[in-house]
Amino acid sequence: MTEDIAIGAKTGKLFEMKDIYCTKDEIEVLAESFDDLSKKTKKYIEDITAITAEKERIGTELSIAMQIQASLLPHTFPPYPERREFDIYAEMRPAKEVSGDFYDFFLIDSDHLCLVMADVSGKGIPAALFMMISKTLLKSNASLGQSPAEILTKTNESLCADNPVEMFVTVWLGILEISTGKLTAANAGHEYPVLKRKNGSFELFKDKHSFGIGGMDSIRYKEYELQLYAGDKLFLYTDGIPEASNADDKMFGLEQMLAALNLESDAAPKTLLANVHGAVSEFVGDAEQFDDLTMLCMEYNGSEETEE
Repeated sequence: MTEDIAIGAKTGKLFEMKDIYCTKDEIEVLAESFDDLSKKTKKYIEDITAITAEKERIGTELSIAMQIQASLLPHTFPPYPERREFDIYAEMRPAKEVSGDFYDFFLIDSDHLCLVMADVSGKGIPAALFMMISKTLLKSNASLGQSPAEILTKTNESLCADNPVEMFVTVWLGILEISTGKLTAANAGHEYPVLKRKNGSFELFKDKHSFGIGGMDSIRYKEYELQLYAGDKLFLYTDGIPEASNADDKMFGLEQMLAALNLESDAAPKTLLANVHGAVSEFVGDAEQFDDLTMLCMEYNGSEETEE
């Protein structure tokens, strides 16, 4: 028995019960114990091999899903190099492989730029799938020339019509009339936008909130107007920024976010986002990131009409 175990240790061969061990005493009991342990070890190795293969397969699929999701968001900057009236930069850093956050911006026509910042309830793959549906519906409704309130209302109706998982999305959506600087926006339960006037500092703009889309039917969303002037900046974000926590479970908070923005308030949007991300990373340290970090900054440079 000792020799068989020694050979098994060198070759990896599992111990097997033999007739010679059937002695009807404690030797047989010991041999049966070794045989049972060997069988369980073999089963454990097979299970681990199968689990590892499945984990690798899932990891590969999640990696592909992350690439697909990232490709759905605008990722070429500057996005409209021929347009001098505005400068825009955005980024999304998921906490996991896929994200429920999303941003979007697109020209509805030559004089109207749509801006979107949104956060799906929940995490992981379900939130990512719901994110893609919501993003598609929002852009489709915006492309029809509807107002921000109408876009949110129509999207909410579509999501509520078939939403067995009862997920919802908080959304801030604005449409900038490029020639005049008039920004029409609506907020469906999302974070307050941050506004900076040309000679001022970044400050929260406490707009009116409505309920997130997809959570309750028959909601009619309200909108408001902001007048932007050359040099003004707009910063949008998801709650992953202020709620980022360090090892002591303290949150980054809105005040530190504003401080990071005002560190170089006159800098370009890309630099502003880098400053915020740097401040969050320094604050969080080695603590695990539990929420996505998504930001967008748009600087309005004005047009010939607004300059006149």
